[in-house]
Amino acid sequence: MGGCFSKPKPVEVKVELSLLDKEKEVDGLSPNGKASPFAECRPNGALAHGSDDDSTLLPLYHKPRDYVEASVCHVKDLENGQMREVDLGSGRALLIKEHGEFTAMGHKCPHYGAPLVKGVLSKGHVRCPWHGACFNIATGDIEDFPGLDSLPIFQVRVEKDKVIIRANKQALQSQKRSKPMARCSAVINSNTGFSHVLIIGSGPAGLVCAETLREEGFTDRIVMCTMDKHPPYDRPKLSKSLESTAEQLRLRSMDFLQDHDIELLKEKEVVAIDVKTQSVIFEDGLRMEYRKLFIATGSKPKPMNYKGKDVRNVFHLRTPEDANSIARLANNKNAVIVGTSFVGMEVAAALTDKAHSVSVIGIESVPFKKALGEKVGKAIMKLFEANRVKFYMLNEVSEMVGHHGQLKEVVLKSGKVLRADVCVIGAGSVPATGFLKQSGIHLDSKGFITVNKNMQTNVDGVFAGGDVVMFPFQPRNNKKVNIPHWQMAHVHGKVAALSMMGRATEVKTVPYFWSAMFGKTIRYAGYGDGFDDVIIQGDLDELRFVAFYTRSEEVVSVASMNYDPIVSRVAEVLGSGKTIKKRDVETGDISWLIDKGSQ
Repeated sequence: MGGCFSKPKPVEVKVELSLLDKEKEVDGLSPNGKASPFAECRPNGALAHGSDDDSTLLPLYHKPRDYVEASVCHVKDLENGQMREVDLGSGRALLIKEHGEFTAMGHKCPHYGAPLVKGVLSKGHVRCPWHGACFNIATGDIEDFPGLDSLPIFQVRVEKDKVIIRANKQALQSQKRSKPMARCSAVINSNTGFSHVLIIGSGPAGLVCAETLREEGFTDRIVMCTMDKHPPYDRPKLSKSLESTAEQLRLRSMDFLQDHDIELLKEKEVVAIDVKTQSVIFEDGLRMEYRKLFIATGSKPKPMNYKGKDVRNVFHLRTPEDANSIARLANNKNAVIVGTSFVGMEVAAALTDKAHSVSVIGIESVPFKKALGEKVGKAIMKLFEANRVKFYMLNEVSEMVGHHGQLKEVVLKSGKVLRADVCVIGAGSVPATGFLKQSGIHLDSKGFITVNKNMQTNVDGVFAGGDVVMFPFQPRNNKKVNIPHWQMAHVHGKVAALSMMGRATEVKTVPYFWSAMFGKTIRYAGYGDGFDDVIIQGDLDELRFVAFYTRSEEVVSVASMNYDPIVSRVAEVLGSGKTIKKRDVETGDISWLIDKGSQ
């Protein structure tokens, strides 16, 4: 494990045994219902939680020289509801004051390293300003996604009106930790054709499902299978950082998975599921029985018709190898992007400083019009045009011509020819559920798996999550929706895991996604499908704005550029169950949404 719960191994074993032995205790519980083996009282009386800062508990492994202690401010320097990033000499920490109590924890979001001091503090947690992940200020535990890791926490005491923090040096450097996890108690032969939990897909839904099961004390076998040849990796980065390797994008290593008894079967394609015998059949003939099944196969590219489908320089961006090939073939050459999806546009942006020319062929005249509205779409389109990207409409295309296994050019109806040394298809996706058609698991007319609020399908013991599902969305009166966000897939995985263990819960999160182009990031929170108006504050031309999407008289979602942390603050408001009225954002005064709680 990383962060506070790190090797040496004897420490890890002690944590796991403590979790299993103390499951039913009520004192010192962490938010996941487990007794913290490190629960204690701070000198000022505030309850603390699991951290490797307790040198009295682990005297063999933690010595005074492993710690740093520093006076960081006067007790009156922070008001209630304020945060400050403080320097301890060996690293920095986030100091928080809420309800008269001081707490301290890691200052960077473990997801992408965002400075949490610029985030939103509310009701016992801090929400990341970049992508909306939430961390409990008393425990450091991650409470909402994206991301897999939690934050280390540090001891705080007050002496003579000075606030003093004592922190483990290693935790200050790592700025993250994994929650303690149980191990598989059974002796399992890896060739055994049975798994108590079988997970199809190694994306965020599948990975979070497996880790949540272990965090919650599940001690039976977990097998996760994937068509990928790599351990789980950060797929959203593929289109933003085309030259990154699978190693650089890795979310969890094989060692991590093995240490926590999460078996990963790579390059395994499921071709059928037999729900009567509770078994999964793989393309290579392997059959594996299960007790609980979680389907998180994600999406696959929408098929497109063009001549010469076996051409080597046309890509659907799916893997690190695809991304690397695109970057290599585009170097000083001509790139054509078909489709104005977020992935397609991110690839176009990433290629502008590599390729000789970049042409984008879209279905709509304005990119992102359906998701972000015409005004925002046009403003972003201008940014692309300023970076020499040319736009064309798909209905202008006459044919795509290839020779000798290579796409060579795209011919427009006007007679204009676009040279195409590399082509990326980014025209949307469909659910990867073809193997379920004869299974008895219910699919809707578009191929999505329908699930209930606990992520269970119509078949007992079979769950699904991520891009492949239609699930009840509480803010829309439990209308079943598909929200293919990286963040939402994490939530589905956790809900499914808890449901498998008989701890039924439901999706309680605000959808959150982001897109990065030319060093600028679009942040978006809420569910804006069917919006009927857009209220824009700020300056679209300068790309410093916030756009509120409304249905009738209510704000249902928000997007921004260069306006942090307003999207996270809106997510916090919506997540609390409150509504934001259209009239509240029409006035131009949105100061009530701007966080003033950091220093």
